[in-house]
Amino acid sequence: MNRLRQVLTQKGRKTLLGVAVQSYDPTFVEVAARLGFDALWIEMEHEALSLREAGDLCRIGAGVGLLVMIRVPAPNREAVLKAAELGPDILDLPMANSPEIAAEFVQHARYSPLGTRGYFSSSRAMKYGTGGDARSLQQQVNEELCLLIQVETREAVDCAEQLSTVPGIDGIFLGPGDLSSSFGVTGELSHPLVRNAMSQSFGLAKRLGRLSAAACDPADFQNWSDAGADLLFCASNLSCQVAGAKSVLERVSAAGRQTV
Repeated sequence: MNRLRQVLTQKGRKTLLGVAVQSYDPTFVEVAARLGFDALWIEMEHEALSLREAGDLCRIGAGVGLLVMIRVPAPNREAVLKAAELGPDILDLPMANSPEIAAEFVQHARYSPLGTRGYFSSSRAMKYGTGGDARSLQQQVNEELCLLIQVETREAVDCAEQLSTVPGIDGIFLGPGDLSSSFGVTGELSHPLVRNAMSQSFGLAKRLGRLSAAACDPADFQNWSDAGADLLFCASNLSCQVAGAKSVLERVSAAGRQTV
């Protein structure tokens, strides 16, 4: 059983609550865990986090009890393999618009017979070579590593069933921001076209017995949880910093701050 399913079972939660980290911020990771978040998203598609920094965040996140996901930038061997060796619980691939892209992702993330992941016994994923029989450890990684592919274009929505059933793929991750751009309503995350595509995709995943996740506004958490989402990311370290700073300014202004 993959780690996402394990944590859902262990915590008895219908939907897990996650937070993203867009920069090297160990303190924020610890704070998020203490506050009660369930999962950590380490962002490596859009942000300039190094592999070394991502590895540290993996260790810190795991150490404080968070389920850890890395979003890789591409399905190629180097991007997927190096992220997988860091030992995350979940790997997420953006812009998976065809079954062929999803299959390439699986090949580099999973060991034989499910894929062609290279042999390397000294990584965090392989317990740094301290865990005994390499073949047994590889099969444990195959069982526990959760692979999600992002459905974030209208093309991906149209072929979501084929994408979800690629052998080795555990589920889908919905990206409302890119969906809005793909449907020509950029930034309108609540537009009917976007919401219908997400509802359709959540329903499909549930029908097929696949896992589903998404990024969403906190106000939408209950809605998408009711739609069948297993994991929802509703904030990031940056959005929390912005919200905190704005809250201070608003409270000071409300208390009678004088402007020049």
